[in-house]
Amino acid sequence: MSVVSAPKTQALSTAKDPKQALFEAVGDLSDIDVFHNQILVALYIRPEMTKGGIIRPGTNVVEDEYQGKVGLVVKIGPTAFVSSETTNFMNQKVNIGDWLIYRIGDGWPIMVNGTACRVLTDRSVKMRTKTPEAIF
Repeated sequence: MSVVSAPKTQALSTAKDPKQALFEAVGDLSDIDVFHNQILVALYIRPEMTKGGIIRPGTNVVEDEYQGKVGLVVKIGPTAFVSSETTNFMNQKVNIGDWLIYRIGDGWPIMVNGTACRVLTDRSVKMRTKTPEAIF
C-alpha cells in the first residue's frame, strides 16, 4: 500500500533544516494518541538538489514517500521500548526528534495533516542515525 503524494513533499525537499520542516509539516499532534508499542514517524524527504548539484525531478522526490527508509519520531506510544517477557530492549529507547531507520514493509503508511508518515512497532526499528541524508 502506498501513500498518496503528500502536498508538502516538494517543500520538504527544499528545506534547510529537515527536522524543523517535518515538525512544522505534521503540526499539532495533541489530538492524536499513539497506542501500545507504536511509533509515529514523519518521512524524511531527501533534498531536491544533490550535493553534486543535480536537481532531482519531482517524480523522484515524491518517490521518497514510497521508498524512504528514514523517519523522524513525532509521537511515541506508552509501551514503546518497554521490555517484556518476550522482548528485551536492553535499555534502548527512542525519543521524539530521533531519526529512525526501518524496513519499508514494516511501517503502515498514513498521512498526518497532509504529511507522509509511517506507523512502526518498536520491534521494527532497525537503527538510529544523526544524519538522515546518509541513508537510502
